[in-house]
Amino acid sequence: MGLFNFIKEAGEKLFGGKEVEQAAAASAPNLAELNQQAGDAIKTYIEKQDLGLSSLSVAFDGASGKVTLEGLAPSQEVAEKAALAAGNVSSVSGVDNNLQYPAGTASQYHDVARGDTLSGIAKQYYGNANKYMAIFEANKPMLSHPDKIYVGQKLRIPAL
Repeated sequence: MGLFNFIKEAGEKLFGGKEVEQAAAASAPNLAELNQQAGDAIKTYIEKQDLGLSSLSVAFDGASGKVTLEGLAPSQEVAEKAALAAGNVSSVSGVDNNLQYPAGTASQYHDVARGDTLSGIAKQYYGNANKYMAIFEANKPMLSHPDKIYVGQKLRIPAL
């Protein structure tokens, strides 16, 4: 599926990102352990989304901030949601999504900027602000409410 870039400072705070970055910069002997703990935290976060993934493997590289996803997804939509869940974690700058899935239609993505709302984003992509629920539904369960988006978050914009 490829590499997606994210804003490193935005997102859920699941682990000590600064600690991992410092260990990576200093080539600390516990770097592998810290990377493993971060990968495990991200994997747990993705699994809590209950997306139906199987054989999920998550690796985190503290030096680059990159997450690598491996495993099986039931659809392209689920693979995209998993990549967004991993990327919308603080200290993650990129996701290499290697999840396998049946062929489907690719989505667009939107990086949330200051002042963005789901209805404004829907107007931009669909020409109709009232289609905001399509974006909300496409990003559940990462989004819990249509009014709760934050600057730097990457959203999936599905084809209508």
